[in-house]
Amino acid sequence: FDWLGLPIIQFPQDIVAIQEIIWQTKPDVIIETGVARGGSLMLSASILHLLNGNGKVIGIDIDIRAHNLEAIEQHPLAFRIELLQGSSVDHAIIQQVKEKIKPTDKVMVILDSNHTHDHVLEELKLYSHLVSKGCYLVVMDTTIDDMPDDYFPDRPWGKCNNPKTAVHEFLK
Repeated sequence: FDWLGLPIIQFPQDIVAIQEIIWQTKPDVIIETGVARGGSLMLSASILHLLNGNGKVIGIDIDIRAHNLEAIEQHPLAFRIELLQGSSVDHAIIQQVKEKIKPTDKVMVILDSNHTHDHVLEELKLYSHLVSKGCYLVVMDTTIDDMPDDYFPDRPWGKCNNPKTAVHEFLK
């Protein structure tokens, strides 16, 4: 699927749910871990643009590939997006994120980078404190735990090692 011309790697139901959450909570800043092709950033940026004209998206990825960076930077909504390249759990990246948020900003977080249990759990611990009252911290791809054991043979995540297991651990 595409969102405003950029590939978005999300289930359509999740796309609709995300836009509803943004529309209802009206955050000023959305922090997204995992940039991929940029479509999710554009989804968030476009809803923020419709809402208040002032919102921004902070996208974080360990590897923002040149062709994706170019496509994001050339998009009409690029002025709403700030990109940080590095690990979402690197304390230097967290510090940069904090510096981009004003004390009065309403902040939402979407976690969608490395889907291993340990990584997502660390993201939950680091980013949950940034979420404003009345906003959401959304963890993507929890459905990985419900997939067949061999569904992700070339990935480090899978059954019992994924975002859903991290969410359950975090909520304890």
